[in-house]
Amino acid sequence: MTRAVAHRRQAIASLISSEEIASQDDLARRLADAGLSATQATLSRDLDALGAVKVKRGGQLAYALPDELGTSDWAGERLTTLLGEWVVGGEVTGNLIILRARPGSAHVVGAALDQAQLSEVAGTIAGDDTLFVAVRDGCDPAKVLQMLAR
Repeated sequence: MTRAVAHRRQAIASLISSEEIASQDDLARRLADAGLSATQATLSRDLDALGAVKVKRGGQLAYALPDELGTSDWAGERLTTLLGEWVVGGEVTGNLIILRARPGSAHVVGAALDQAQLSEVAGTIAGDDTLFVAVRDGCDPAKVLQMLAR
């Protein structure tokens, strides 16, 4: 990553943390005010790299960073929604749960699992339509899969 990219992403993270940024247009304007320019495609990539997602705050949609989401009820609700809409199957192998998701959505489900900070989940690795969920020692992966499948 170049210095310019790192600087722009740092500015984006700072803006998202300190202001309500409702759209990429808002973000582009605020960056321009700070002397930084970026195309919509660049902003899309930057927001994805930062893990920024839109959440409802006080009735308004605005971007938030992953560290702002982990302990909120929103993270659990989002996980439940994503599991129900995008996960099409799963199985247990050893201490791993393998979830099958709709094409292109495994990384979103993985990020939601990570943000929900479930005590049973050590971490995730996502591909395009497959997600590996590492279950912590002492937890029964079959029960965790059952919990996720609700």
